[in-house]
Amino acid sequence: MTNTFKLLGVASTFMVLATSCNSSPSTDGQNAGADSTLAPVETNAPNSDYQPAFAGQTRVGGVKTATDYAVTILSEALESPWGIAALPDGRFLVTEKAGTMRIVAPDGALGEAIGGLPKVNADGQGGLLGVTIDPGFESNRMVYWTFSDNTSNGTVTAVGKGKLSADERTMENVQVIYRASPAYDGRLHYGSRILFDGTGNIILSTGERSDLETRPQAQDLKSGLGKVIRITKDGNPAPGNPFEGRADARPEIYSYGHRNVQGLAIHPETGDLWEAEFGPRGGDEINRIEAGKNYGWPTITYGIEYSGKKIGDSIQQQEGMEQPVYYYDPSISPSGITFYAGNAIPEWQNNLFVASLSGTHIARLVIENNKVVGEERLLADQGQRFRAIIEGVDGALYAITDGGRLYRIGKK
Repeated sequence: MTNTFKLLGVASTFMVLATSCNSSPSTDGQNAGADSTLAPVETNAPNSDYQPAFAGQTRVGGVKTATDYAVTILSEALESPWGIAALPDGRFLVTEKAGTMRIVAPDGALGEAIGGLPKVNADGQGGLLGVTIDPGFESNRMVYWTFSDNTSNGTVTAVGKGKLSADERTMENVQVIYRASPAYDGRLHYGSRILFDGTGNIILSTGERSDLETRPQAQDLKSGLGKVIRITKDGNPAPGNPFEGRADARPEIYSYGHRNVQGLAIHPETGDLWEAEFGPRGGDEINRIEAGKNYGWPTITYGIEYSGKKIGDSIQQQEGMEQPVYYYDPSISPSGITFYAGNAIPEWQNNLFVASLSGTHIARLVIENNKVVGEERLLADQGQRFRAIIEGVDGALYAITDGGRLYRIGKK
């Protein structure tokens, strides 16, 4: 099937069989379950000679979806979309990097830009980033988002909130409720996804701003950089956080030692928090987040500098620092992630789906007992940088790309 096609109307369904959705040479034309003996989907050489800490930590065996499913391009008209949230009525809220938020209909029709949002700094990796809705949205219409905010000392990852007006044209009573200080005069590594946990508090992620001078702040409990943060709807540290009451740590910190976290998701059965973060040249990580734990960056890593040099003492394991559940070398640049909780494709239940930027695919990770036991690459023939993925209220997956596309991936 050709990869070149024209949109017919608003949406174009161009694939209907699972066998046409996976371009990996090692799995074409085969179906397999989680106990698959298919070859790993990654066939390129790693950047380093680092060895995994345990079997299955990287390059696990491939799997192949057996269920027929359809992939539909709903829109190609978005402008650098970054975040997406499902509304209760089946529509979506989508953020665009330059600072626009809009509602998108299930058929891909785009609404007008929503007014009232604060200005963002869209230089480099900044802009209007993650978005989520209040668990009580149907009654309170509250929306929360992350963005790169200008301050007198540089930029920060910030959290805004507002009430979507009844006519859906503006955000009302907008407030900036949290800023991940210190500010830094840089253009990289803001994070940032945002979601609600099971207690009604907000989880968000920040980057360590990339540069050598800011990297150590990922290990600094007095800094908001390189962290997973847990706050209330008003932006205060959430009660029960692991560093609550400690003078040497910020009470909003939930976990630390992160590089650039752009993926957050909660497991639909266990309630565990999972994240995805960028490594440098190799060393992208999938982590299961536990309160108060140190995830190692930049002390331990499976990546190397973009120049090819080793990072720090070139170690991958250290006592008191968590190992990733899974890592990638070479990098796939994992951005948004989601667990599948739907019933339409039972074999996908509780699988983690990872939007991959430089890898230009969606990774499907089969997870058992908190370990990855199988991996598949979806939509690898599309040549798209996948920025975010969520499950819609209809039980299908929806993904956005840097190139402006919105995809629906669901039962045929």
